[in-house]
Amino acid sequence: MTFVRTVLGDIDPAALGVTYAHEHLVIDGGRPVDLSPDFLLNDIDRLTTELAAAHAAGLRAAIDMMPADCGRNPMLLVELSRRSGVHLVAATGLHHERFTGPSHWSLRATEDELAGLFAADVEDGIDERDYTGPIVNRTDIRAGVIKIGGSLGGPSERDRPIFRAAAAAHARTGVPVHTHCEAGTGALEQIRLLTDAGVPGAHLSLSHVDKVVDRGYQREVFATGAFVVYDQAFRWGDRENGTLQLIEWAVETGNAGHVMLGMDAARQGYYTAYGGSPGLPFLLREFSDRLEERGIGADIRRRIFVDNPARAFAFAEVGR
Repeated sequence: MTFVRTVLGDIDPAALGVTYAHEHLVIDGGRPVDLSPDFLLNDIDRLTTELAAAHAAGLRAAIDMMPADCGRNPMLLVELSRRSGVHLVAATGLHHERFTGPSHWSLRATEDELAGLFAADVEDGIDERDYTGPIVNRTDIRAGVIKIGGSLGGPSERDRPIFRAAAAAHARTGVPVHTHCEAGTGALEQIRLLTDAGVPGAHLSLSHVDKVVDRGYQREVFATGAFVVYDQAFRWGDRENGTLQLIEWAVETGNAGHVMLGMDAARQGYYTAYGGSPGLPFLLREFSDRLEERGIGADIRRRIFVDNPARAFAFAEVGR
């Protein structure tokens, strides 16, 4: 029996409901905040207000894609889930190099050691210190996805062992794998590396790919069986909304079954509870209205928000 692993425990994928597929709801310090204080998201009262507003708009689940040692705090995610009533999934893995630094411990770890750390987060519990030091004290809060960051144009030499370690942890645990595509690029190269290492496309999702509004590129990604997460919907400004265009094309070509949406709202400036905009409800209100205006009805929106995440973030059966 497959399941989705939330911070409060395992649930039936059908219970996930309306889902944002790529978020950073909690960033409790770390190198991202050193780079920009706007990344600091650890005020539980404000975060609860923000997430509760999204819940009122219909949100029932969110996948928090903050991996190891860059501000992850599983205890805050648990409290946020309990207060808001929203299912939250925590990540393990490693982010892009700029969020870990040039002398990070991961550069000295073997692939087997990395795979072991990822798998332990999934099976045993996330370290309460977020792998920031030599002492590991595991909580009972387990990760439900591996998030790994790729470089411009595809995995770099630094990225490749991390990708292979994620694949090994997937084989061991069945955990779904999610990637960061720098500037939306490198999706095909990432998929090739991960599928060659044993991750089926059905258990793989890729973020930020709507930064590349290219119909052929998107079609090639869909052909692999992987899921895409379009998370740029509110970032187009006065330009034509490329995310809308890509969703229209996906519907036209019969690929809506591989599309998910997220906000990737990792800054105080994007949250109304911090005085920013557009706020987490955006996708379920303004953007859904725009989808409706473009003829993308409730059945397709349900597939994107509900059915696809239930498949993408369900664990594979180990030993399949």
